[in-house]
Amino acid sequence: MPFCAARCHYCDFNTYAGMDELMPRYVAALRADLARAAEAGPRGVAPGGTEVGPDWPVFTSIFVGGGTPTLLPAEDLAGLLRLARELLPVTEDAEVTVEANPETVTIEYISVLVSAGVNRVSMGAQSFAPHVLAALGRWHDADRPLRAVADARSAGISHINLDLIYGTPGESDDDWIATLDAALSARVDHVSAYALTVEPGAEYAGRIRRGEAIPPDDDVLAARMEIADGRLSEAGLQRYEISNWARPGRECRHNLTYWEGGDWLGAGAGAHGHWAGRRWWTLRSPARYCDAALGGHSTQAGEEVPDDAGRRLERLMLGLRMTVGVERSRVEPIDDQEAARLAQSGLLSDDGGRLKLTPAGMLVANEVIVRLAA
Repeated sequence: MPFCAARCHYCDFNTYAGMDELMPRYVAALRADLARAAEAGPRGVAPGGTEVGPDWPVFTSIFVGGGTPTLLPAEDLAGLLRLARELLPVTEDAEVTVEANPETVTIEYISVLVSAGVNRVSMGAQSFAPHVLAALGRWHDADRPLRAVADARSAGISHINLDLIYGTPGESDDDWIATLDAALSARVDHVSAYALTVEPGAEYAGRIRRGEAIPPDDDVLAARMEIADGRLSEAGLQRYEISNWARPGRECRHNLTYWEGGDWLGAGAGAHGHWAGRRWWTLRSPARYCDAALGGHSTQAGEEVPDDAGRRLERLMLGLRMTVGVERSRVEPIDDQEAARLAQSGLLSDDGGRLKLTPAGMLVANEVIVRLAA
């Protein structure tokens, strides 16, 4: 969903503030686009000439991301989820996630979503330090995420993720430790902790260019990542991806589909999809997306079918993000001499059958991947 009450300073997603009047039309467009995609079947999204059957396989997860999906009226959002189940084969035990900002949800709101099958909520907390929230441009107070988690649990949601950001200039080690401890006090079963990054189109990048802010420090980011891993692991959340920790069995099924190179159907303004080796993306402008969908036209804005080398590189990049690593046979050829040097320096584990980043390697994951792929 591309709607937000306001854009956070670090955000470069396809989100827009002040467009509430477009919501009814956007919901209608998304319903029309889902119906069109469902009718076309997998042959409508697979690469030309690829042998695929006419029927959709059974989907095991639904993920409604943003923006802030919970700015939509609850019944509209619930109606979209019910429609997806009507149009597409979805398992009874599917993981159904909705992203939310804490200031937008109540027990009553989430109860409506639960009635439509939502069983997982990903809550954007980012920090529990007021001055860090202010620097990030967040609107909620420091305690609101904890109240939102309690509301979600009261409404029947047991699978809850908290999103956190570390490395904001002005944040101290103690601030970050206190944020992690606050997240753990909420007894959530999943935590995502991301390093603050400078996205070119974000307000934060503009402030840096104008000399009004400083960029995050790489050494500080590395130290905060190590603090997060130690604190969360001690509390029983196991790291399964560079930025994600979960209690056993509570890993995000939908995100694992991305990291493992699976297929997914994307719908909505600026959405991406992947099927049988073809990737496509839709019109970014919500108004143009609505015009196309409601006019009975394709909402696609572009596509690509990576060659063998491109697919191998993608498998390497995504596979090494996971703590289980990636099978060597899926990413070869790689630079074997470089792999040996990385293993000797303690950044990579290579048993001949599987490549994995070590905890030290996760601190410099991009560098490791570039060196392997050279």
